[in-house]
Amino acid sequence: MFPKILLVDDESASRAALETLLRREGFEVHDASGGAAALAECVSFRPDLVLLDVLMPGMSGFEVCKRIKAAPETRLTPVVLITGLSATEDRIKGINAGADDFLSKPIDFNELLARTRSLIKLKHYTDELENAESVLFSLALSIEARDPYTRGHCDRLSEMSTSLGEKLGVPEEDVIALRRAGIVHDVGKVAVPDSILLKPGPLSPEEIEVMRKHPVVGEQICEPLKTFRLVLPIIRHHHERYDGSGYPDHLRGAEIPLTARILQLADVYDALTTDRPYRKADTSDIALGIMQEEAARGWWDRDLLEAFRTMIRDVHASNADHQSPLRTRSSPA
Repeated sequence: MFPKILLVDDESASRAALETLLRREGFEVHDASGGAAALAECVSFRPDLVLLDVLMPGMSGFEVCKRIKAAPETRLTPVVLITGLSATEDRIKGINAGADDFLSKPIDFNELLARTRSLIKLKHYTDELENAESVLFSLALSIEARDPYTRGHCDRLSEMSTSLGEKLGVPEEDVIALRRAGIVHDVGKVAVPDSILLKPGPLSPEEIEVMRKHPVVGEQICEPLKTFRLVLPIIRHHHERYDGSGYPDHLRGAEIPLTARILQLADVYDALTTDRPYRKADTSDIALGIMQEEAARGWWDRDLLEAFRTMIRDVHASNADHQSPLRTRSSPA
């Protein structure tokens, strides 16, 4: 499969010359003469790289670049701005638009080839990372599907955790980690046999030990992904308790990462407010009361639980007339 390049320039002679040279080097090339056509090609052609002239009538290259980088389906596509402008402010404008590189006119074709190949190689690496993340998410959802009582559990945890993280003002990268962790936090249960995972009654001590290995297994599964650097502590520590009685590392208090403490509250609430084979779901108020009693015993961060309780009640109040994922009865951890 040939690497795909989208060439955008309003001058037909320039497009034709570059297109011929690039095709000789083994690239598949599409072209566009303006901004609107370029954006349409980005969606339909899905290029590995966009070579984009800055000075075009109508929509400038800066604006086209900005729109490519703003769209979820094309935001990771490398964009090289081709410009005769040399002023520093124009370069800064290009950087602010999201450009990955610049080429100055007249174009040195050897330089163009070197930068093109480098950026396409990086794009393919990024695609592999995204594919790996997709596989992990699919695996996590397939594990959830093993148990009919956990349907929607991952999505609810992802939403509740990110909502609480945003309410607390945690950094954006931690909010993203919470969103991902909500989906993959139990991926380690792939190593738990159905006879244990789906057992309708209490587990034996030996079965509990098998179940308690899943946070470490989940961390090991996700560890190769560098983009999951902030997700790993959440996966490993979402079953710790504030008094040190949790697992796998018996961390205490602030030793437990804040993001893990956030997700564990969502996980516990989701477990209490779902139907299980051996008991009916608790109402939201009863579940929050149980969690307060557990916090009094030292299990949970009291201040964090108060913020979580406020968030849940606010959501219930603002969505009294329609269903919201934060107010549905949820599934077991």
